[in-house]
Amino acid sequence: MRADRLRRLADARLYLCTPRRVEFGPFLDAVIGPPGRGGVDLVQLREKNLEWADEVRGLREIAAAGAGRDALVSANDRADLTAFTGVDILHVGQDDVPPAFARRLVGPDVLIGQSTHSPEQFLAALADPDVDYVCVGPVHATPTKQGRPPVGLGLPRLAARHAPPFLPGAKPWFVTGGVGPDTIDDILNTGARRVVVVRALTAAEDPAASAAALARRLRTG
Repeated sequence: MRADRLRRLADARLYLCTPRRVEFGPFLDAVIGPPGRGGVDLVQLREKNLEWADEVRGLREIAAAGAGRDALVSANDRADLTAFTGVDILHVGQDDVPPAFARRLVGPDVLIGQSTHSPEQFLAALADPDVDYVCVGPVHATPTKQGRPPVGLGLPRLAARHAPPFLPGAKPWFVTGGVGPDTIDDILNTGARRVVVVRALTAAEDPAASAAALARRLRTG
């Protein structure tokens, strides 16, 4: 199971963080897209103050939408929910459960991702054997990360030097913060090839078309 998840992670480009919403299933179907068309590769449920049972339902909805389409499912911060639902990934921040302890809670098969906001944090996560992928950012100010100052494009440039995307053995990393059609080219110019999006899809008039366009741009570089 771990090997299959790592394979899908290595091929991933587009990572969506989303709250639950009206008609959540159809939205997920649209942004993940049919097999072979290209769309979202990973989906994280991110919604603060959800009741435990509601978060379980949300994660299961995402898992159902991604079934058969190689989309990975991520829980945010909660090792207990990760273990209970059997999702693919636990994502933690700098102030959440440490990756080494999270690994003891979720077991060897679950992938662990970690957010980083400085060169020191990125390099520490890159060297951590319990971290399977890293997020860097936010590169731009964004209302989804209130109180977190933007780090600019210097951090993804550093990440590209230390972990060139798709180099055999290089740990995957994703750029976060204000990623969308108007910023994607500048982000790609840093050497990044994987991104996390929120409003670019959750606020899109046509989420399916927006996801397909971003996925295509990421895969053509």
